[in-house]
Amino acid sequence: MRRLDTIDLRLLRVFIALADANGFPGAQITLNLSPSTLSMHLADLERRIGGQLCVRGRKAFRLTELGHATYEAASALFRDIDTFRARVGAASRRLTGRLRLGIVDGVISSSVLGLQGALNRMLEADVDVFVDLIQATPLELEKAVAEGRLDVVIGPFGQRAPGVVYAPIFRELHHLYCGRRHVMFDSPDVAISRAQIEQARLSVRGYRHMEDLYRIGHPRAAASVLQMEAQAMLILSGRYLGFLPCHIAERFVLSGDMRAIQPQTYAFESQHFVAHRRGGDKDPVVAAFLKNLADAIANP
Repeated sequence: MRRLDTIDLRLLRVFIALADANGFPGAQITLNLSPSTLSMHLADLERRIGGQLCVRGRKAFRLTELGHATYEAASALFRDIDTFRARVGAASRRLTGRLRLGIVDGVISSSVLGLQGALNRMLEADVDVFVDLIQATPLELEKAVAEGRLDVVIGPFGQRAPGVVYAPIFRELHHLYCGRRHVMFDSPDVAISRAQIEQARLSVRGYRHMEDLYRIGHPRAAASVLQMEAQAMLILSGRYLGFLPCHIAERFVLSGDMRAIQPQTYAFESQHFVAHRRGGDKDPVVAAFLKNLADAIANP
């Protein structure tokens, strides 16, 4: 292997993004780079490493044995760099380092779940923290924090990831909604029968498929989404019923484009947690964020 120099840090970050995204399409979005540029960076890194790091094609992408070893070593290297920055910052009594956050989508309108308040409190003038913020499904976030790819995640988790500490922070109210164009929109709740609801098209969250069906005893799903914005779009089409957090639906309800169906019957609360790896709160940056998050929740 040839001698590595400082430019290889950038190439290694590109390679890690490719591996995490399991191929070029996802890495293009993450890095905002064209396929040709990604290929050039990967080929440059492979020349410097001295071997093929991945098998890539139209339908397949997988790491070679050398690729797996390089991925693990590069991940450890960047963790050590973050630790170095944190220690230097601590010595200078200045908060510095990197914070890798993950959160489910559709929370910006929640004064509790949104990170705006916590970040505002944390990122003062004398703070030098680089923030990586991603949105993903609850299962993806739990996996990422358990594997050490994220420092802190927030969402409605199943609390199953080993080595992860969970703390409840908020219960999010959901109602069953229809759009203004839906046949039920102008019907009073008392005139809507259970049979009508069971016969209507239902859009479910892909990662909570069966739960949404069980909540209303619906026989089958007619659509599936992973993001709440997509759920709102399907509901607003007038062809689907679907659950939404009330804080997301509120603006559509106020504009007259959406209404809740029998909210006394079809409602539930989703418990959200803040989670991090056991011992992760010993990192000064993570500890500072968790403290500011707690303060933001207590004083929205």
